[in-house]
Amino acid sequence: MKNVKYAWMLVITLITLNVNAQKSKSPYTIKGHVEGLKDTSVYLAHYYGKQLYYNDTARVDNKGNYSFEGKPFEECGKYAMVFPGPRYFEFMVVEENIEFWSTPDADPTKIKVIQSETNKKFFDFIKFINDKIRMRAPIEACINDSTKSKEDKKPCYDELEILNNQVNDYQWNIINQDPNNLLSKFLKMGMDVKIPDAPADLADDKKQLWQYITYRNMYWNNTDLTDRRIVRDQLFHRTLENYLTKVVPQIPDTMLTEVNKLIAKTEGNPDAFKYITHQATYLSETSKIMCMDKVFVNLVDNYYLSGKATWASEKNLKDMKDAADKKRNCLCGSIAPDIILLDTTEQKWISMHKNRGKYTLLVIWESNCGHCKKEIPELLEVYHKWKDKGFVVYAVGNDLENEGWLKFVREKKLDWINVSDTKEIMTNEAATTLISQGKTSLLSLNYRTTWDVSSTPKVYLMDENMKIIAKSIGHEQIDAFLAHLIDGKELDTKSLKNEDYEDEHAPQSKGKKAGK
Repeated sequence: MKNVKYAWMLVITLITLNVNAQKSKSPYTIKGHVEGLKDTSVYLAHYYGKQLYYNDTARVDNKGNYSFEGKPFEECGKYAMVFPGPRYFEFMVVEENIEFWSTPDADPTKIKVIQSETNKKFFDFIKFINDKIRMRAPIEACINDSTKSKEDKKPCYDELEILNNQVNDYQWNIINQDPNNLLSKFLKMGMDVKIPDAPADLADDKKQLWQYITYRNMYWNNTDLTDRRIVRDQLFHRTLENYLTKVVPQIPDTMLTEVNKLIAKTEGNPDAFKYITHQATYLSETSKIMCMDKVFVNLVDNYYLSGKATWASEKNLKDMKDAADKKRNCLCGSIAPDIILLDTTEQKWISMHKNRGKYTLLVIWESNCGHCKKEIPELLEVYHKWKDKGFVVYAVGNDLENEGWLKFVREKKLDWINVSDTKEIMTNEAATTLISQGKTSLLSLNYRTTWDVSSTPKVYLMDENMKIIAKSIGHEQIDAFLAHLIDGKELDTKSLKNEDYEDEHAPQSKGKKAGK
């Protein structure tokens, strides 16, 4: 029995997916009797990944009976029968007639499967698992007993292994009896793939890597990505999320390669293609791992803007294009576009590219930004420490008015390159003239969009070729990077998280966007 307030909210508030899609009819029915319930409504909900969505409504008559139309093949999967309360029980919808006897509390231990061989196996499996969970409790208590020695715990570990093997054997027995049954496919999806031993002639220090690569390559072997129904179970989401966040290294280039390989496996299965593409795009866009936005932009270009994401609305596609466009000029591994802005005298135009160092740091900041007030003095110390080694800082003031920026520059003695724009140069007429004269560029005047300035400070580190090698990092990370790089070592940014700054002062433009 489950008290599912949150799930009920999802069931009631979320519309059926693909509600306008043309649906085929099913010759099967899903019906049941609820003892003690009459003259009310019951709801059918389906899983799509980890979420439950409203699917259909039926009326319970004065004898406690209800009936739903069955589902076509592509809509089969794990469903929930939701009673008032709310209470619900999960079951399998497959291409066969299904009938239950149940009580209003939806207690799965009281449910009787009148018709449906698949659901008889499903509820037998639930009962088996619940029994094993009860048996496991005293074993785990023994293992977690701090008063017992390792030797005293050995029989408990042995019992646990026997119990796990019994569960494993039970599931494989169901799978092997009928591999094409949807229950079998769902159970198999949750089973660990069997990794072969590394080649005997491989050096010991290479065996672990060999086994990891083999595991990664075999990870999806137990999941039937050709079956459209496979996404209609919570386990599919967990399997995918585990793969994208734990199995695949959080390195943008590696992630992109593995995601594209996975998506290629879904050819002919629009449901798996949609789910995986959406989830990978979402995770890459919201990731805190440095440079993961490179994956986001690539996925948007290759799958959404190419017309392959047929489910996306025009508004959704426009929003995704806008989000990708804000990031595409400043992705890790790309050559940084030049910025040419006025110095503190408002007379001299300073180019970042022409004043590059062995390593160049672009920092976009505001004098009234709380994080900037703390970070800029710290960055100044890093600059003084490394400037004799070829480290250059090109600092762009992003204040709405320049007076506060100039005051901060003078008071903190910021002796690196300080530039900003002015309201005067941001008028359309002035911008057009300055660009035509070659004094600056449209990308420079629109640096806020060119460099994805949604909060400050915004930081990018470039090498001597102006290739972006790090971004959104704090002064301690910059100092460590420079020590590493100047010592001639390769920069390792694996799984490095962005410094996430949020401030009450959102960056604002001093005028209209240049050229608009």
